[in-house]
Amino acid sequence: MTDPKIEKIQKSEEEWKAVLTSEQFRVLREEGTEPPRSSPLLKIKEKGIYACAGCDLPLFASEMKYESHTGWPSFFTSIEGRVGTKTDFKLLYPRTEYHCARCEGHQGHLFDDGPPPTYKRFCNNGVALKFISEKG
Repeated sequence: MTDPKIEKIQKSEEEWKAVLTSEQFRVLREEGTEPPRSSPLLKIKEKGIYACAGCDLPLFASEMKYESHTGWPSFFTSIEGRVGTKTDFKLLYPRTEYHCARCEGHQGHLFDDGPPPTYKRFCNNGVALKFISEKG
């Protein structure tokens, strides 16, 4: 459930295109998927926050990240109230898609094959996130 205190951000398609790269726009606004193993975020091991690339809302802490061997950054949970979900039927079978609670930018899909304690896998498009190091 999303946090009701988070104020929504709404922009026109042209406003989003002005602040996002073409790949970020394709993923965040058109619900695209980046190629597997293409994200530099896969290699990040340091402490910090993973925020939405569209609006900077923190979605994940580095302690939530794990190596899923899927080719996309993966997290076993999210910061409470920061993502919303909906059912996606694009592949003919239902999947749970999740998005940023503030700007509704598409992040990825949620699966039930993650590690304990949640057994969830938030499979995220790296281009939809920005990493903010704890080091500053």
